[in-house]
Amino acid sequence: MADQEDAMDFIASPLGTSGESSWSGSGSTALTTPASSPLFGPSKADDLALSPSLSSPDSGYISFQGPAAWGAVRNVCVVGAGYVGGPTAAVLALNNPTITVNVLDRDPRRIQKWTSPHLPVHEPGLTNVVRATRDSTAIEANDPITNITGTLKRHPNLFFTCDSTRISQADMVFLAVNTPTKTFGEGAGRATNMTAIDEAVRETAAHAKPGTIIVEKSTVPCGTAQRVRQLLSSLRPGIPFEVLSNPEFLAEGSAIENLTTPDRVLIGSSGTPSGHHAARVLAGIYSAWVPSTRILEINAWSSELAKLVANAMLAQRISSINSISAICERTGAEVDQVSRAIGMDPRIGPQFLKAGLGFGGSCFRKDIASLTYLAESLGLEDVAHYWRQVNVMNEAQRNRFAGKAVQRFRGNLVGQKLSLLGFAFKKGTGDPRESLAVDVIRLLLEEQPLEIAIFDPYCREDDILREVETVCGDTCAVRVYGDPYLACSQANAVLVITDCDQFRNSPGQSSTKSYTSEMDGSLDSDPSVQDVWVFNGTTYHLTPQDTCPADCADCRSKSSRPTVLEPLEWARIAYNMKDPKWVFDGRGVLDVKEMERLGVSVDAIGRRSDFA
Repeated sequence: MADQEDAMDFIASPLGTSGESSWSGSGSTALTTPASSPLFGPSKADDLALSPSLSSPDSGYISFQGPAAWGAVRNVCVVGAGYVGGPTAAVLALNNPTITVNVLDRDPRRIQKWTSPHLPVHEPGLTNVVRATRDSTAIEANDPITNITGTLKRHPNLFFTCDSTRISQADMVFLAVNTPTKTFGEGAGRATNMTAIDEAVRETAAHAKPGTIIVEKSTVPCGTAQRVRQLLSSLRPGIPFEVLSNPEFLAEGSAIENLTTPDRVLIGSSGTPSGHHAARVLAGIYSAWVPSTRILEINAWSSELAKLVANAMLAQRISSINSISAICERTGAEVDQVSRAIGMDPRIGPQFLKAGLGFGGSCFRKDIASLTYLAESLGLEDVAHYWRQVNVMNEAQRNRFAGKAVQRFRGNLVGQKLSLLGFAFKKGTGDPRESLAVDVIRLLLEEQPLEIAIFDPYCREDDILREVETVCGDTCAVRVYGDPYLACSQANAVLVITDCDQFRNSPGQSSTKSYTSEMDGSLDSDPSVQDVWVFNGTTYHLTPQDTCPADCADCRSKSSRPTVLEPLEWARIAYNMKDPKWVFDGRGVLDVKEMERLGVSVDAIGRRSDFA
């Protein structure tokens, strides 16, 4: 049995994660079973050999001497260990055990977190995927396709590093760095800041071997693939590289599900023979777990624009229903009923028709701004104005929500305590970037309240205060609590900012129901316990993680937060509030009649209030 087990080991290059040099780039960044089993065989990319002879001397294109010209893709480097790069690398590694995946980032603190029990990104399911690929793992195999059964050993094939020389080992490099909106110069507030992309390309050019495939994973403006090609050509003249566009379509809070069962995988290429071949190599990697019918090869311009348009249209639906919520509040209509009625039309559908505070985060607003800037640069002012209004409506919704809270207190919040439930831009994530709560806090602080108390089940206190300080400056009236009942104690008003399941109420709600913070386990399980994870019919015996030192800051910050989230006891909150007791429901998660029974007045988005 031992010989059989050794023969079936998954072999991946056992590179460590050491390395003292820092990457010079900027910060990081967001079920159908395939015909073959990725767990017990090589990637389909192994079968895709590219022949340089397919490029004719008269075509004007350089013959592509890419990785598959001499064999399969064996090494991938993902530049950027943020919300896109980390999860993407982990899922690539999970489904391609014969490929070594290195994740490169210039921030040693971020890299250290990826190698610790405290990952820098909170996503349901992510912890187990990382542990299964980062650490040695025993697998119980029962594959009817290959007829392999028994216990196998899966060697690590996911590594995190600050060492830029790992790029030189890569057959394919994914660029997954941050691409925020410019805050200065031409296009400020609309154009994309390409500093991180340009620096990542320069670093890649300094180390990449000829024929390396460069893959755009970051959200970028149209024409970036061409920009990258030109930059590579100037830095490494005469050296062949292919550049592909492979945009991510991840929703925070469900990123692992989006990666493991994607609706579609777009691969944009140059359209040249070598571009098509490079696209086939990338498609071969994805085909280990994604059905071929969901992998679409198009040109790079279309791929880049499709990403912006997808987010713009989703955001458009949110702003559209939020505009209707304002009408509902002035009439007798209820926005939830309107949404349900129109969502039953198959031409419209129910998705993204939930009224609330609008969209936040680092994607929708930025991508709409990029789309408007593109339209402006093309002289299409009417098109730019049309999409600009989606962001205008989004901002107006938050302003209107905060304004209602001020109006309920006759325009005087002096001496009042206001409590916010939720800070992250959406539920199920600890990402505080461009949080909706920040704009609400900014408007409330203008009225000089005594205190603004904040509770969020996932966001760290220092992240919350940093975001508030960036926009609001002075944060002396802002306090972050690790307990929702302390946050709401003696409050004059409670504002529900996120639609966390924990915040919901219903008549006769039982306090025994709980919500786990991971789809496959609690937020922080004991690292000394040998965990068992079952995924897609395969059982992984995860290696116990090292115990954190006694002074671990991450352990301290989470020690006051339960690993299992109990639903709030609204009766307890209501009892400890000050009169007049107001709750402003920005997400439509509360049963209004039940709250009124507790003696609390409710002002909900998209619903007319009977209280003066």
